[in-house]
Amino acid sequence: MSAQLLKWAFEELADAGVASPQADAEVLLAYALGVDRGELRRLVVLGREVPDDAADAFSLLVSRRAAREPLQHLTGTAAFRHLELAVGPGVFVPRPETEEVAQVAIDEAAKIVGERESAVVVDLCTGTGAIALAVATEVPGTRVHAVELDKDAHAWAERNVDAVSAAVAGVGTGTTPQAAPERVVRLVKGDARTALYGIDGLADVVVSNPPYVPSDAVPVDPEVAEHDPAVALYGLGPDGLEVPRGITDAAARLLRPGGLYVMEHAEVQAEAARTMVAAARDADGHPVFGIPETRKDLTGRPRMVVARRTASPVPGS
Repeated sequence: MSAQLLKWAFEELADAGVASPQADAEVLLAYALGVDRGELRRLVVLGREVPDDAADAFSLLVSRRAAREPLQHLTGTAAFRHLELAVGPGVFVPRPETEEVAQVAIDEAAKIVGERESAVVVDLCTGTGAIALAVATEVPGTRVHAVELDKDAHAWAERNVDAVSAAVAGVGTGTTPQAAPERVVRLVKGDARTALYGIDGLADVVVSNPPYVPSDAVPVDPEVAEHDPAVALYGLGPDGLEVPRGITDAAARLLRPGGLYVMEHAEVQAEAARTMVAAARDADGHPVFGIPETRKDLTGRPRMVVARRTASPVPGS
């Protein structure tokens, strides 16, 4: 019975320290059965039997999840806002907290599109392409550029950009799309600190969820410490902000006057991130950003720094 299987899985996952054992058990059984969670719940209410092959697959999935393999690696997908993204070993799994970072970029892009019908958005350290694809699909009229250096992460981003582009073009819907759908995001393989020189001073928004964990701050959760790639976690330097400093310099170069910069950081880095952004200078030694502010994520924690590119030297600087 599906209810009995779910009860067993819940107990196995709870004993293993999984944070959301009931939800994970349901997701995995739905995956093994090839249905969504709504249909799974209907089957449970009806007391339907689980086929032997699905039960065996489910048992293996539960064992792997109990060993703290990420849920998203087991199902091959991660939800981000309205998107279902392909994920797996070699790429950072997008978190719900980052959806609010994306929201800031989306709101700004929508405002710009409303004012002049188009906007240029840059996503640095794109990983799966989550933020870039959210902006591109939620704000028609944006030209989105995404940069990723790591070859494995870039491959996942390319897969997601291709899939979303095909869906937007109508592939598989009975329509007749163009043979090669136009990509909704321009994906660049390169160093986020130096890429995209061709659009210097033209970006309306630069958004980033860069590596920012200090080298000595090993994450507690095995799903993160053992499965998220180190290149996507550790920001280098004693404060973990060496890579973010490079991203901040790139944002200063890419943004037009008045353009918006938003960067995710750890909760404990709020003050340091503001100081980092305030310290950015142009070639003449003038501050390149106005007064930075800290904003909160969906859980109310201070998790991003936001600042505008100045149009001229800050008075009194």
